[in-house]
Amino acid sequence: MNFAGKELDPATPHVMGILNITPDSFSDGGELFSENGKLLLDKIMQRAEAMQQAGAAILDVGGESTRPGAKPVSPQEEMDRVLPVVELLSSNLDVIISVDTSSAELMRASAGLGAGLINDVRALQKPGALEAVAETRAAVCLMHMQGEPSTMQNEPEYHDVVVEVKEFLNQRIAGCEQAGINRERIIIDPGFGFGKNLAHNLELLGRLSEFKQLKLPVLVGLSRKRMLGTITGRPEKDRVAAGVAAASIALMQEVSIIRTHDVAETADAVKLYRALENK
Repeated sequence: MNFAGKELDPATPHVMGILNITPDSFSDGGELFSENGKLLLDKIMQRAEAMQQAGAAILDVGGESTRPGAKPVSPQEEMDRVLPVVELLSSNLDVIISVDTSSAELMRASAGLGAGLINDVRALQKPGALEAVAETRAAVCLMHMQGEPSTMQNEPEYHDVVVEVKEFLNQRIAGCEQAGINRERIIIDPGFGFGKNLAHNLELLGRLSEFKQLKLPVLVGLSRKRMLGTITGRPEKDRVAAGVAAASIALMQEVSIIRTHDVAETADAVKLYRALENK
């Protein structure tokens, strides 16, 4: 699969490291800002280099928290957070840069600075998003979310969560193709924790293999999620083992990308899976 000039084989699983440039993300918000709110670019670079060395093939840069209950930020504030980081990473690291955004303006600008993947929790549904991605060479990840971050956990309901999420993603894939974004550029994400309760998340995890019916690479983000805390009783930063276990369950169902805060541990799980596949 091509990410604006950089290649990854979707038949082999890869690790995506999370780089949140936000003051309020659920697990690591605020860690990359100074006390007066300025970006700590040296610290961001150190973290990015550490994730790449630990095994991340993709770094996912986000400037707006999408945790449950999160409030939106202005487009300009999101751009001010993200674009300096994209420019820094693209100038210094040989890694695929992903930008976690729903903003058409930021999609265009970040692709112009070297981002190879647009990771959109709203699946290009905001005005101008489809057209923005179509104008770039970037790949796109379409995620399912029921509702918006501020309200998505208010009693989500499904008749069959897997069937309904697949139907939504199929519709968004068709919308991309109509806009001129061919299938070779598309990744899908069922959206663990985005408008789903614990039962929905477990159903998705147990039936991830059914998403292969869409014949596209599948990305999953399970790292430090609330579902893991509900099951284990552990706070966010103590959910590494549960996150790696969940990633391993996903790997056994042939997902292509694992999005995680805990790159080294997840990369070890991927190495073990690859060894098993290649024995």
